[in-house]
Amino acid sequence: MSRAFLIVLDSLGCGGAPDAEKFGDLGANTLGHIIKARGGNLKVPNLARLGLGAALENASGMSSPWETPPDACWASATEVSNGKDTPSGHWELAGVPVPWDWHFFPKTVPVFPQVVMSAITDLAGGSLANCHASGILVLEKFGAEHIRSGLPICYTSVDSVFQIAAHEEHFGLQKLYYLCEKIAAILHKMRVGRVIARPFIGDEAAGFIRTQNRRDFAIDPPSPTLCDWVFDAGHAVHAVGKIGDIFSMRGISRCRKGTDAQLMQYLADEVENAPAGSLTFANFVEFDSLYGHRRDVEGYARALEWFDSEIGLILGKTEPDDLVIFTADHGNDPTWKGSDHTREQVPVLVHCEKFGPRLGAIGNIQFIDVAASVAAYLEVTAHGLGRSFL
Repeated sequence: MSRAFLIVLDSLGCGGAPDAEKFGDLGANTLGHIIKARGGNLKVPNLARLGLGAALENASGMSSPWETPPDACWASATEVSNGKDTPSGHWELAGVPVPWDWHFFPKTVPVFPQVVMSAITDLAGGSLANCHASGILVLEKFGAEHIRSGLPICYTSVDSVFQIAAHEEHFGLQKLYYLCEKIAAILHKMRVGRVIARPFIGDEAAGFIRTQNRRDFAIDPPSPTLCDWVFDAGHAVHAVGKIGDIFSMRGISRCRKGTDAQLMQYLADEVENAPAGSLTFANFVEFDSLYGHRRDVEGYARALEWFDSEIGLILGKTEPDDLVIFTADHGNDPTWKGSDHTREQVPVLVHCEKFGPRLGAIGNIQFIDVAASVAAYLEVTAHGLGRSFL
C-alpha cells in the first residue's frame, strides 16, 4: 500500500496572489525576491528539478535561474481563506478553508480587551507589553523587567494570535503552558486563531534567546481535515514539527517536534519506517520564524540551500510508490516592509516515481486540491471540495 508525505516549507510563497492588494502585499514574492537578492545564485537543485522555478514563473511571472525538466510535476496554489496565517494555510491545505473571519487586535496601546487582561491578572498577577511587537524586540525591551517582576509578556502581530513570552527558569515552562491553555479558552470564543507560548532563556547581560519549547494552543478546525480522513480510515498519521499543535492533535497518531535539523532526522526516520497507507505531515518552521519575520534574506537563502541538500538524500530513500508533496502555507517575504507574513501563492511540487513522466505540469490549483490529491492517492474518502490533480 502507498504512503504519502506532505511537507510544508513554512512561508515559502512564490508571489502572485490575486488578492494580495487587499492584504497590503501587492508585489510581495518570498522566493522571487530571495533569488533576486542572491543575483540568481540560489542552489536548490532538488527542488528546482521538481519544478520550483516553473511554479514561481506561473504564479508571479518572475523568471527563475533554473530550467524545469519537461516531466516535472508542479503547480502554484491559491488560498481562499481570509488570512495569511498558519492555521488558515495548513487547514486549507488539509481540505478545510476557514469559514469565518479571524479576530485581529487593533494597532493601539494597550491592544487587548479588558476581559482578556483581567483574566491574565487573575492567573498571573498582571502582564507586560500589551502591544503589537516583534518577538525578538519584545524580549529585548521587556525581558529584564519580566525577570524582576515575574509578569508574563503579552503581545500580538497582524495575525490572529495572542503570544505570551516567559522565562523558562524564572517563570517556569509548565506555568507558561497552563496560562496559555486557560487564556486560549477565552480567546478561541472570540475567533482568535492561536495562543502561543514563547518560552525563552538568558539574561539582560548575555541577551535573551527563544527555546524550542514553543507550543501553539490553536482553535480546533471547523470540520474534519485530511488528518481525520486518513486516521478514521484506519491509517497512521504522523506529525513532524508544529503540525500537532496546528490541528490540536485531531486525527494525529503521534507528533515529534524540535529544531529543523532534528525534524529532518525525524522525516528521514518516517521515510525509513512509516507503515503502508500512512500520512506523514511535516512543517519546517525556521524559514518563517528565524528568517522571514526577521527580514533576513541571506539567512533564508542559506536555509533553503541546506533544506535542499538534506531533502535530496531523503528523496533517494523513498519507495517507488511513495507520494511526496512539497508546499507552503503562506509567504513571508524577507525583503518586504514590516515583519509579518505576506499574502502569496505557494508552490506545490510532487515527487512520485510510480507516475514517471505521465503527470507533468499541473498549473493553477487551490490549496484544498492538495488534500484531495493526497486522499485520492491513499484511497481514503475526501470530505472537502478539492479536486485531485493526480
